[in-house]
Amino acid sequence: MLFLKPRKDVNEGYNEFKNTPDAVLIDVRTPNEFEFARIPESFNLPLSRLKSAEKVIPDKTTPVFICCTSGGRAEKAVKRLRRMGYENVRSIGGLNRYRGDVEQG
Repeated sequence: MLFLKPRKDVNEGYNEFKNTPDAVLIDVRTPNEFEFARIPESFNLPLSRLKSAEKVIPDKTTPVFICCTSGGRAEKAVKRLRRMGYENVRSIGGLNRYRGDVEQG
């Protein structure tokens, strides 16, 4: 029997981010994707540039929430950040299921 991991609910993840003191929300999509549409209060740190996370988030105990388009890149980012020593990192899934307001431009 095949068991599939349940999809993360980006909306619940965003609410958890909003209610977590000092948390940051990283969008690991490309700069063009981020410019087109993004979740409010997120900042862009593309998966290809994740090594520079220590410059942006020096405290490795900071709660870090990660999103992308569908969740795949966010999961990769979680693994990479944990290998870099970040202690409190989680994927909230992808924007393709996000129902809230988005920012553009």
